[in-house]
Amino acid sequence: MEHKMIKADTRDSLIRFLQILVAHHPSKRCRRGSAELLINFDDHWPSNLSLSSQDSSKLLESVAADNHKICGKEVPRGYWIFCRGSKSETRGFSCGLWVLLHSLTVQIGDGESQSTFTSICDFIHNFFICEECRKHFYDMCSSVSVPFKSARDLSLWLWSTHNKVNERLMKEEKDMGTGDPSFPKAIWPPKALCPSCYRSSSRTSDGALQVDWNEDEVFPFLVNYYGKTLVSSYKETYMESLQGRTQVGAALADDASSSHAARVPIGAALGVAAASCTFGALACFWRTQQKNRKQRKNWN
Repeated sequence: MEHKMIKADTRDSLIRFLQILVAHHPSKRCRRGSAELLINFDDHWPSNLSLSSQDSSKLLESVAADNHKICGKEVPRGYWIFCRGSKSETRGFSCGLWVLLHSLTVQIGDGESQSTFTSICDFIHNFFICEECRKHFYDMCSSVSVPFKSARDLSLWLWSTHNKVNERLMKEEKDMGTGDPSFPKAIWPPKALCPSCYRSSSRTSDGALQVDWNEDEVFPFLVNYYGKTLVSSYKETYMESLQGRTQVGAALADDASSSHAARVPIGAALGVAAASCTFGALACFWRTQQKNRKQRKNWN
């Protein structure tokens, strides 16, 4: 909002990404919050976004006043668990975004793989503030010539893409001294975490790691790590870090179920169904129905 990146030609890509979050975000609270944001989306960002600068400022003020936080007000802004760096300028948002994208790709169904790929690429292209990062990622998206037909293929593509990014950043951070000494960039997963993922490995003359991956082992590892392991570790570490805060503890307990969108509120049911082949049309219908319901409630 602050960078005025939601425009007439980008708002649809944001809606499509939010629809995926409604259906597949690993957190129940975040699925619910994404659904609420979709319901009110047209109020904040009307389809006709040709607004004067004064109107744009008023719109931004109204959104800020609404104070909408997708994952709930109990979660402090900028508070990281898995992605907390040893320095304030390392890890954080970009790490969290990667974790989110990986978790989405292991939650979707095969029929959603291509639409999810397109939505992820468009979201990064239109809304990631780092211009260089945005260009690099979109170039990798553009290099894909064959549509994805399974969640497995998409999940492995994102994993491979992430490793390519890490390889590039390893060299840059070493040269510029900008990395996190406690969390250096590395090829992932390490052999200690998934030995069966490695067929063989060797070092090049410049010290770079080359791996012959067993993708039949990598994929189930990704599904487990970004599915069950992610959620169980999240609940354990977050509950410990916020121990004694009863209100937050209750909110997190409500977040315990996280595998599929069947657990989002009833109001998001059609948003969940929209994750099928008719994703866009159903989601549009759902948003219209929810807005009508909201208006009837206000009139009453």
